[in-house]
Amino acid sequence: MSNDVTSTPDASVEPHDSLVPFRKNYVQYHEEVSPLASDFIASVESIDVEKTTIGCVIPAYNEAESIAEVIESLLAQTRVPDVIHVIVNNTTDDTVRIASEFAGPHTRIVDGVEQSTEVYVHDIGLNRDKKVGALNYGFTLVEGCDYLLGVDGDTTAEPDAVKALEDEINSDSRIGGISAIYSIDDTRVHGVIPSFLIAGQRTQFAAFNMQNMLRGRNMAVLGGQFSIFSVRALNQAMIENKQSTPWVKDSEVEDSLLSLQIKSAGFLTKISAQARADVGGMTTLRGLDAQQVKWNFGAIELMWPGQRGDTKGQPLHPNLRLRWLENLSMAVNGVTRVLFLVLLVASLSIHAFVFSPIWLIPPVVAVLLNLRIALSMKKRNWRDILFAVLVIPAEVYMVIRLGHFFRAWTKFLSRKQVDNWAAQAKAERGSGNAHLAPVFIFLLAVAILVFTWFQLDVVVQSTILWIGWPILGVITFTQTITMLGSLLRRHRGYRV
Repeated sequence: MSNDVTSTPDASVEPHDSLVPFRKNYVQYHEEVSPLASDFIASVESIDVEKTTIGCVIPAYNEAESIAEVIESLLAQTRVPDVIHVIVNNTTDDTVRIASEFAGPHTRIVDGVEQSTEVYVHDIGLNRDKKVGALNYGFTLVEGCDYLLGVDGDTTAEPDAVKALEDEINSDSRIGGISAIYSIDDTRVHGVIPSFLIAGQRTQFAAFNMQNMLRGRNMAVLGGQFSIFSVRALNQAMIENKQSTPWVKDSEVEDSLLSLQIKSAGFLTKISAQARADVGGMTTLRGLDAQQVKWNFGAIELMWPGQRGDTKGQPLHPNLRLRWLENLSMAVNGVTRVLFLVLLVASLSIHAFVFSPIWLIPPVVAVLLNLRIALSMKKRNWRDILFAVLVIPAEVYMVIRLGHFFRAWTKFLSRKQVDNWAAQAKAERGSGNAHLAPVFIFLLAVAILVFTWFQLDVVVQSTILWIGWPILGVITFTQTITMLGSLLRRHRGYRV
């Protein structure tokens, strides 16, 4: 006889008398309960699983060239936002007309499941608070949702970006906001100067993103280009800071200030491991200067101790550690380049320059580091590689960034009240020449140094060179060791 417990007894064999009651009871139980169980399972399966809701807010100022692509990008997501509000403000172009073509309900099928959303277009006209005012207006429209998705009017995302952000923020209730991984689409950029500037910005974004990735994916700034915020975290930040709105106009970098407030309220601010978005890049020196000066100026305001207007400096805030490192790095980069140029010219002027191959080590390490950053890009191309290995493009872009750094600190220390938002808008329209100020100041400084140098006797000149070169050597050695550390640091599989 088989010992297999799954075998079926012969139907012709009568069951033992003692088993008859059990068999009758089992059959009766099975016939009565099975239909009930089936009905219960069917009713459970028919219940809609509660899902989180996402309200999308797009502040738009003169975005006629890009707003259609932005909305189409959102409607093509594998997880479509539950509602999309386009907040048009201070616009003078066709943004409203173009955006209005998408107004109304939209549905699409994703993996056999129908998703629905509705697009609303709001023209709020003159808005003195600019982007901040548009964001706060949008917040009032979506504060009943679980999450607010902020999208700039020139930012498009990969199809799975919203789904990735939602999954990540749902995975940990401590997360107050998550930023996408930002880059710039350079496929439609033409011309030498625009291509060069976009390549530099792509490298700048990649380096910044990787720094945040390797710091536990802690994001210092939840950039408004494409970030998701917990409405609960926004409300808590408002309560703790006695604000009636999440964003305030006190700071030049409203995103940075809000990120600090969310962090101080006990929430985490993260960068996504998967969600990616392409932001609008600056293709002119004038526009890039205005944007970067505004960003740097706002960051300095948040870093600097004390109160400036309504903005209180928070120098010890954990979100600002990376900002301090960035400013220190830029200061060192500026000192080494100016000092090297001055010492080189001075040495050549009295025929005292002696070339040493050891001075080739720092630029070689810099090229390798730039190349590694380029290789870490998920969508790298030949422009990114050439920017890294040709030395001169990366060096010129660094000099341009030093100009932005110098202008931002000069503006801050002058304590002169300047509307940097208006300055950026003016620059993007092609007006103003403020970006040339560092060039004129540099040339003036060189002229003064040259004149002063030739007024000195040979003994004093030799003494200056004898002291100057070792000082430069020590600074450069320290900088090179730091670059080697970054070069050898494991990226742990991250792509930016």
